Amino acid sequence: MWTLRLAAALLVAAWAAVAASAPTQAAGRATIEIVSSTGVHAFDVELASNDAERERGLMFRKSLPEGQGMLFDFKRDQPVSFWMHNTYVSLDMIFIAGDGRIVHVAENAKPLSDDLIPSSAPVRAVLEVIAGTVQKLGIAPGDRVTGSIFGAR
Repeated sequence: MWTLRLAAALLVAAWAAVAASAPTQAAGRATIEIVSSTGVHAFDVELASNDAERERGLMFRKSLPEGQGMLFDFKRDQPVSFWMHNTYVSLDMIFIAGDGRIVHVAENAKPLSDDLIPSSAPVRAVLEVIAGTVQKLGIAPGDRVTGSIFGAR
């Protein structure tokens, strides 16, 4: 009987470990657009709008398709810093003020790095997309983001 209990306990522990490290998605989704010098670029984003979702972010993901990302909403403008802890794919980070203006971009963040990537100014949100997106689409500080928490174009 004790072997059955031990086996059950091990199974529960193994399931908990897998669940803790498995990629999860944030609760909400939205479409946002970035208006840059090269045009209007739409992104389907997961919304990370509470502490648990922001802490988890894109950790443990093995891929991120082009045109998708995660939008971290901090509810008010404030200085923020990000890192790539337990994040397996290289990302571009787009730091956005509450009025929708891009104030800073960080390109090609190194996977699994614990180096801090600061916003360089107070921001309301950060958009993480697959590395290379910023360069490919010509996204730069001063460009505008619309949709979701930023309002219409």
